[in-house]
Amino acid sequence: MSEWWTYTLSDFLLFSPRTYFRLFEIYNAAVWPAQIVSLCLGLVILALLLRPGAPGARSILTILTILTILSALWLFVAVAFLAHRYTTINWAAVYFAWAFGVQAALLLWSGARSRGSFDAPADPASRAGVALFAFALLVLPAIGPLLGRGWKGVGLFGVTPDPTAVGTLGILLLARVRHRWFLMAIPAVWGAISGATLLAMKAPDFWIPPFASAAAVSIAFAQTLTRRR
Repeated sequence: MSEWWTYTLSDFLLFSPRTYFRLFEIYNAAVWPAQIVSLCLGLVILALLLRPGAPGARSILTILTILTILSALWLFVAVAFLAHRYTTINWAAVYFAWAFGVQAALLLWSGARSRGSFDAPADPASRAGVALFAFALLVLPAIGPLLGRGWKGVGLFGVTPDPTAVGTLGILLLARVRHRWFLMAIPAVWGAISGATLLAMKAPDFWIPPFASAAAVSIAFAQTLTRRR
């Protein structure tokens, strides 16, 4: 029997890289045209985040709209991808699906009870939030195909977990809502899980989800300290 320290992440992988990335191709074909809907919703969110106006104009209605859209997208990923697809190759995906469902409920609850607002992208932290969301919406989906994995298996914001989690963290950097750290917890943890999965498959882009999550949490922490001073 091998000693425990001789094992690597790849030894715990339940599927091959080919199976994993093929799953995205099958999934995208099955949920089409959900990708168009999610892209349009993402552009709506981006437009709301960039909309000029006084803080009052960016408050309750805007935050309710954005958090409601986010909640619906997290629930879609939980059911359509994690529960119905990812569970076919990874038994742990059922727990991931429940976590994404909890995140959807938290976002909806926060939007319904919120008396907060979204900051205009004027300070460095808020600009970083917009940049992170734009990256998740427009850039992150293109990285896989550029690495040779093909456009049929592209992962999009609101349709697959990684861009959804990264984009949500970006949005929350602009949010002045109660319990923001609770809303950031699941997306940040998912970044670490996804990074470990990609690392086990020796994917060259393994570092992106955990790096984006760590960056968002670090910026949020610095932002909180600044506001308290």
